[in-house]
Amino acid sequence: MHGQPQADSVPIPVSSCPPDVDAEALLAASAHRLAGIGRSAASIAGSADDLGVLTDQATRVFGEVRSSLGEMIDGNRGIAERARLGVSKAETTHGAVRAALDRASGLADSVVRVEKAIADVSATLRQVSDASQVINKIAFQTRIVAFNASVEAVRAGDAGRGFGVVAQAVKDLAQMVADSSREIATVVDHLGERVRDLEMQIGQGREAGDTGDARSLVSAAIDSFESHFGEVEHLMRQTADQSADNLALCDRSVDRLSTFAEEFSRSLQLIGAIREEAGSLLDTSEDAIARFAESGVETEDSPFIRAATRAATEISRRFEQALADGQIAISELFDERYQGIPGSNPQQFLTAFVPLTDALLPAVQETVLRLSPLVTFCAAVDRNGYLPTHNRAFSQPQGADPVRNAAVSRNRRIFNDRTGLRAARNEEPFLLQTYRRDLGGGATVLMKDVSAPIWVQGRHWGALRIGYGFAD
Repeated sequence: MHGQPQADSVPIPVSSCPPDVDAEALLAASAHRLAGIGRSAASIAGSADDLGVLTDQATRVFGEVRSSLGEMIDGNRGIAERARLGVSKAETTHGAVRAALDRASGLADSVVRVEKAIADVSATLRQVSDASQVINKIAFQTRIVAFNASVEAVRAGDAGRGFGVVAQAVKDLAQMVADSSREIATVVDHLGERVRDLEMQIGQGREAGDTGDARSLVSAAIDSFESHFGEVEHLMRQTADQSADNLALCDRSVDRLSTFAEEFSRSLQLIGAIREEAGSLLDTSEDAIARFAESGVETEDSPFIRAATRAATEISRRFEQALADGQIAISELFDERYQGIPGSNPQQFLTAFVPLTDALLPAVQETVLRLSPLVTFCAAVDRNGYLPTHNRAFSQPQGADPVRNAAVSRNRRIFNDRTGLRAARNEEPFLLQTYRRDLGGGATVLMKDVSAPIWVQGRHWGALRIGYGFAD
């Protein structure tokens, strides 16, 4: 079976329509339907743009979260390494002290060796204390990084909720590590005090020649050190275990993040395809509507097309008259040195022809606004999308609020988006587009834009744009 012919490949002659059907009305209705298609396509394209922006933001945030997780993993590895060293030191010291005290416990002349062992214990305790401080510092840094990761996860919205949970878990584990580190420091301080007391008592006993008291002190010290070093070892092992749990959690989070990154990459490709399809559909509908208008069929867009071409012709005449009268030089009229206005937000610019456009354009542009209640704006732009002189409603002085400025201070700005540049650089008799107009602050509205080129002494200066809403 042969495929059906394409709808636009076999034009239907007007004479083939039934005699009781108004062919022009039928074409006008078709043009209206095409306008509706264009409106839907513009809406889809705009939504795809919004989704693309959100996905780009989420991808960026996920990258920041992944970087934060990497920092947390490095911090946890540092904690784990320090904890392992602390456990090793504690075990070695425990064994050394035990052996030294056992040897010294039965010998009256071993006090000197006990003093040496105690000195070694003091040095080791300082090392354990230093390790505890380093662990506490790393744990604090890890909590800071985890907090930053949780902030980024909140910014990612629903997509980052799982990473917020991970960041909180990492922060909690880091807090547990810090608590253990402080407990270790407390025990070590207590041991240090006991060691200093023992040193003092042995010294006093040695001066008095009382070896019996020294032996009893050594025996008491054995039991005390046995208990306290066991506690230090337990806490250091607990810290090492918590660090290992933390590392495992971060590793799982990195794996999940990599999976999300791959899914977002596929989403970006899909969004790009949607953009292209919506853009193609929009181009097709706009081209079809333009062909209807060129054929002479009266459509809902015809009055605006005529108004745009008349206004563009009038502006061309006024520009050429200004050149003839010496009000401006041709180089000034085509000036492209856009000078930024300091402090403006959004950025505004000035050119050599702004004084002339301020003098000549309002009379033409404000008149077009009275064409229909559907007309939102009428403004001339140069070939780069620069809009020197807008309608009075959109030429208010800028204030401190950039959102308000974006809505009511639209003069002196460059509109080089897809719609703006196509209108500015079009050299056909007219161009009809459908687009989402950005009103600032996240507000948008679907509109039509018809533009006609402005010519000056055979050179393309720019275009006259009319923006208007849909009839229904």
